[in-house]
Amino acid sequence: MLTDVHPARRFYVQIEGHTQAVFTEVSGLQVEMQVFEYQEGGNNGFIHRLPGPVKVSNVTLKRGLTTSNEFFKWCMEVASRQVSRKHLSILLFNTLGEEMVRWNFHNAYPVKWVGPQFNSTSTATAIETLELAHDGLELG
Repeated sequence: MLTDVHPARRFYVQIEGHTQAVFTEVSGLQVEMQVFEYQEGGNNGFIHRLPGPVKVSNVTLKRGLTTSNEFFKWCMEVASRQVSRKHLSILLFNTLGEEMVRWNFHNAYPVKWVGPQFNSTSTATAIETLELAHDGLELG
């Protein structure tokens, strides 16, 4: 049986259609359907479980620290109440450099930026983390 597997090789992030960065880790690709429970009068043995609102998680992106500070600047704009919402896409490429999957996020904006943790005795890569809120996602 042949399976269609997409090994996670490279994640590119596009903002407004322009590639901005390559990330090593992406998390928060999650959609959750909340459930509303309704107990019908006179029927004590059963509770209706109805679909409620859809909740999407924040997306967290991690990458090695670079000299570019565009994500930090964007975060500081939002902190100063100049919320600049943008269309954001995360693209997954295979080992041949072909686009395999695309996630599109509507009206995304940063809600958290975390700089690297430094330790003079460590050889680990300095990691920058960006967390984004959004109005919804679609798989493209």
